[in-house]
Amino acid sequence: QVQLVESGGGLVQAGGSLRLSCAASGSIVSINVMGWYRQVPGKQRELVADITSGGYTNYADSVKGRFTIFRDNANHAVYLQMTSLKPEDTAIYYCNAQVKTTAHVTGYSDYWGQGTQVTVSS
Repeated sequence: QVQLVESGGGLVQAGGSLRLSCAASGSIVSINVMGWYRQVPGKQRELVADITSGGYTNYADSVKGRFTIFRDNANHAVYLQMTSLKPEDTAIYYCNAQVKTTAHVTGYSDYWGQGTQVTVSS
């Protein structure tokens, strides 16, 4: 029903920048919160940042001041601008969206992208 497609991951040196993009498509009525999570092997997936449809943002303490999340509501897209990257930012980054679909208009359901690898070398 809904697909989230991420792009923009890759290999970058410490101190560098990357921008992740995520576009949602499908039978979308509306999207509430969109966010980015990350996961490294052996650890739980953790929230990096999220943003409401009204533009209210929330960041993990570890990325405050370095990462910026923003979205394009008209195109059902969310972005994560990452600067001053550190080796500890290395992870698979996942896009998440709370979506109301034409098949389920009474509430929002969670959807996930396939993940994109971000590797920061020291």
